[in-house]
Order: sequence, then C-alpha cells, then structure tokens
Amino acid sequence: MEELSFYDVKTKSKFKSKEYSVKEKSGRFFAVTKSPKGTHECWRVLSKDQAAKMKK
Repeated sequence: MEELSFYDVKTKSKFKSKEYSVKEKSGRFFAVTKSPKGTHECWRVLSKDQAAKMKK
C-alpha cells in the first residue's frame, strides 16, 4: 500500500502510515488507521479514484 499522511485530531499531530483499511460510508471513501499515540482511529477522506486504486 502507498504511504498516506493522516492528521490525529485528538493529539493535534500529523503522521504517516502504510497500514490502513479503505472504508465506504455514506457514498464517500476513507482510509482508516490506528493512532500511533492512542487507541482511537484516524480517518482520512479519499477520492473515488484513490479508493478504486487501493481496493485492487
């Protein structure tokens, strides 16, 4: 998987990860990964094109 940058709202910090899952919610696509500084998840919006490439 390609490396994506995420923003952790709770700790107000950016980080990069190659380990994430692609989820669809209400017709929009998101990359979801665990926060490196906590037990919560961080979500990043993906375009339909990005999601299609990553699901392959």
